[in-house]
Amino acid sequence: QVQLVESGGGLVQAGGSLTLSCLASGGTFSSYTMGWFRQIPGKEREFVAAIRWSGGTTVYAEFVKGRFTISRDNAKNTVYLQMNSLKPDDTAVYSCAAAYFGDASSWYSKYAYWGQGTQVTVSS
Repeated sequence: QVQLVESGGGLVQAGGSLTLSCLASGGTFSSYTMGWFRQIPGKEREFVAAIRWSGGTTVYAEFVKGRFTISRDNAKNTVYLQMNSLKPDDTAVYSCAAAYFGDASSWYSKYAYWGQGTQVTVSS
Protein backbone atom coordinates (compact mmCIF):
# COMPACT_ATOMS: atom_id res chain seq x y z
CA GLN A 1 0.00 0.00 0.00
CA VAL A 2 1.46 3.32 -1.09
CA GLN A 3 0.75 6.53 0.78
CA LEU A 4 1.18 9.86 -1.00
CA VAL A 5 1.43 13.28 0.62
CA GLU A 6 1.54 16.46 -1.43
CA SER A 7 2.99 19.77 -0.34
CA GLY A 8 4.03 23.08 -1.80
CA GLY A 9 0.70 24.57 -2.74
CA GLY A 10 -0.28 28.10 -1.90
CA LEU A 11 -1.25 31.50 -3.20
CA VAL A 12 0.77 33.04 -6.00
CA GLN A 13 0.29 35.92 -8.40
CA ALA A 14 -0.22 35.33 -12.10
CA GLY A 15 3.11 34.86 -13.81
CA GLY A 16 4.66 33.40 -10.68
CA SER A 17 6.01 29.95 -9.91
CA LEU A 18 5.40 27.13 -7.46
CA THR A 19 6.95 23.72 -6.98
CA LEU A 20 4.74 20.94 -5.72
CA SER A 21 6.19 17.87 -4.05
CA CYS A 22 4.69 14.45 -3.47
CA LEU A 23 6.34 12.19 -0.93
CA ALA A 24 5.62 8.48 -1.27
CA SER A 25 5.89 5.82 1.38
CA GLY A 26 4.93 2.18 1.81
CA GLY A 27 6.25 0.89 -1.50
CA THR A 28 9.26 0.76 -3.79
CA PHE A 29 9.01 4.24 -5.26
CA SER A 30 11.11 3.44 -8.32
CA SER A 31 8.50 0.84 -9.34
CA TYR A 32 5.72 3.41 -9.70
CA THR A 33 4.77 5.69 -12.52
CA MET A 34 3.73 8.98 -10.99
CA GLY A 35 1.14 11.42 -12.21
CA TRP A 36 -0.20 14.84 -11.29
CA PHE A 37 -3.87 15.69 -11.72
CA ARG A 38 -5.90 18.71 -10.77
CA GLN A 39 -9.51 19.41 -9.97
CA ILE A 40 -11.67 22.46 -9.63
CA PRO A 41 -14.82 22.02 -7.53
CA GLY A 42 -17.71 21.05 -9.75
CA LYS A 43 -15.47 20.03 -12.64
CA GLU A 44 -13.91 16.79 -13.83
CA ARG A 45 -10.47 15.78 -12.63
CA GLU A 46 -7.91 16.86 -15.19
CA PHE A 47 -4.60 15.27 -16.13
CA VAL A 48 -1.55 17.51 -15.78
CA ALA A 49 1.62 15.45 -16.18
CA ALA A 50 3.11 12.01 -15.64
CA ILE A 51 6.54 10.44 -15.41
CA ARG A 52 7.19 6.77 -16.02
CA TRP A 53 8.61 4.55 -13.30
CA SER A 54 11.89 4.36 -15.25
CA GLY A 55 12.03 8.15 -15.42
CA GLY A 56 12.67 8.06 -19.15
CA THR A 57 9.24 9.17 -20.34
CA THR A 58 7.22 12.21 -19.41
CA VAL A 59 3.79 13.22 -20.67
CA TYR A 60 2.10 16.59 -20.34
CA ALA A 61 -1.33 18.02 -20.93
CA GLU A 62 -1.31 20.48 -23.80
CA PHE A 63 -2.25 23.40 -21.59
CA VAL A 64 0.88 23.04 -19.41
CA LYS A 65 3.49 22.24 -22.05
CA GLY A 66 6.39 24.64 -21.80
CA ARG A 67 5.23 25.90 -18.38
CA PHE A 68 5.24 22.86 -16.07
CA THR A 69 7.95 20.24 -15.55
CA ILE A 70 7.54 16.90 -13.80
CA SER A 71 10.55 15.19 -12.29
CA ARG A 72 11.34 12.54 -9.72
CA ASP A 73 14.03 11.79 -7.19
CA ASN A 74 13.93 8.10 -6.38
CA ALA A 75 16.45 8.51 -3.58
CA LYS A 76 13.98 10.84 -1.85
CA ASN A 77 10.81 8.94 -2.83
CA THR A 78 9.51 12.21 -4.22
CA VAL A 79 7.96 13.47 -7.43
CA TYR A 80 7.91 17.18 -8.22
CA LEU A 81 5.84 19.48 -10.37
CA GLN A 82 7.61 22.72 -11.19
CA MET A 83 5.00 25.23 -12.31
CA ASN A 84 6.06 28.43 -14.05
CA SER A 85 4.12 31.25 -15.71
CA LEU A 86 1.08 30.41 -13.64
CA LYS A 87 -2.32 31.66 -14.74
CA PRO A 88 -5.55 32.15 -12.79
CA ASP A 89 -6.96 29.18 -14.75
CA ASP A 90 -4.36 26.98 -13.05
CA THR A 91 -6.18 27.45 -9.74
CA ALA A 92 -7.17 23.98 -8.51
CA VAL A 93 -6.44 21.23 -6.03
CA TYR A 94 -3.43 19.32 -7.34
CA SER A 95 -3.08 15.65 -6.48
CA CYS A 96 -0.38 13.14 -7.18
CA ALA A 97 -1.09 9.54 -8.08
CA ALA A 98 0.88 6.30 -8.45
CA ALA A 99 0.60 3.36 -10.83
CA TYR A 100 2.65 0.21 -10.28
CA PHE A 101 4.95 -0.24 -13.29
CA GLY A 102 2.40 1.67 -15.32
CA ASP A 103 2.83 3.65 -18.49
CA ALA A 104 2.89 7.43 -18.21
CA SER A 105 -0.85 7.67 -18.74
CA SER A 106 -3.26 10.57 -18.71
CA TRP A 107 -6.11 8.27 -17.63
CA TYR A 108 -6.84 8.65 -13.94
CA SER A 109 -8.23 5.10 -13.82
CA LYS A 110 -4.70 3.76 -14.43
CA TYR A 111 -3.57 5.06 -11.05
CA ALA A 112 -4.37 3.02 -7.96
CA TYR A 113 -3.01 5.33 -5.28
CA TRP A 114 -3.83 8.97 -4.66
CA GLY A 115 -2.81 11.73 -2.32
CA GLN A 116 -5.20 14.14 -0.63
CA GLY A 117 -4.14 17.07 -2.76
CA THR A 118 -2.74 20.54 -2.23
CA GLN A 119 -4.49 23.77 -3.11
CA VAL A 120 -2.93 26.09 -5.68
CA THR A 121 -4.49 29.51 -6.05
CA VAL A 122 -3.29 31.95 -8.71
CA SER A 123 -4.47 35.52 -8.35
CA SER A 124 -4.82 37.90 -11.27
